[in-house]
Amino acid sequence: MESENPYAHIKEFEEVCNTFREGGASIDLMRLKLFPFTLKDKAKIWLNSLRPKSIRNWVDLQAEFLKKIFPTHRTNGLKRQISNFSAKENEKFHECWERYMEAINACPHHGFDTWILVSYFYDGMSFSMKQILETMCGGDFMSKNPEEAMDFLSYVSEVSRGWDEPNSREKGKFPSQPTQNSKAGMYMLSEDMDMKAKVAIMARRLEELDLKKMHEVQAISETQAHVMPCTIC
Repeated sequence: MESENPYAHIKEFEEVCNTFREGGASIDLMRLKLFPFTLKDKAKIWLNSLRPKSIRNWVDLQAEFLKKIFPTHRTNGLKRQISNFSAKENEKFHECWERYMEAINACPHHGFDTWILVSYFYDGMSFSMKQILETMCGGDFMSKNPEEAMDFLSYVSEVSRGWDEPNSREKGKFPSQPTQNSKAGMYMLSEDMDMKAKVAIMARRLEELDLKKMHEVQAISETQAHVMPCTIC
C-alpha cells in the first residue's frame, strides 16, 4: 500500500471517470460512487472504517485518502530526495533534470516554493552542467524569476537531448565510443570531449564568417579598381 503513489492512483481514476457520465449525475458524484471499486485489501478496509457521513464530497475523500496513504514519514523521505538532490557521475543534463522532476512529481504536496526548487537543483548540478546553463543564458541564470528559471531549465534539458549523439557531419571528427548504458546505435561523448566538440564547431563557424567577410571586402575592392576614372573630373 505504501509503495504505491496515491496521486497517480487518483489521477488515473479521474481520467477514467472523465471518459463517461452516469446519466445526468455530476462528475464528483460519479467519482464518489466508483472510487471504492478501485481499492482493495488494507485500502478497502480503511475506506469502510470511515465514520458514516464523514465524507461529504470528492474533495473530502481525496484528502482523507492522501492523508492515509501518504503518512508523514513517507512525505519527509520524498522531501529529502528533493532537498538533497545531486547529479550522478557522468549523468547528462536532461537525465538529471528528468530525475529531479520525477522526485517533485512523486510528492506534489512538498510545500517548497518555486525558487527553493530552482536553488536545490542548481546546487546539485555538476560543474560542467552549471557551465552549460550559464553559457546558454548569458551568465545571468540566478537573476531570473523562479518561473522563468524553471522554464529555462526545461528548455536546456530539451535542447541538450541532441548532444548525446553527434550528427552525421561531426561523426568521425571526434572520437566516441559506445557505453554499456547507451542504446544501440547511440554514442556518448565524455563531458570533456563534448565541450571540445562544441567549441571546435563554434570556432569553425566563426572562421567561415571571417572568410565570407574577407571575400566580400576583396570583391568590393576589385570592383572599385576596375571603375574607369571620370574624364570630366
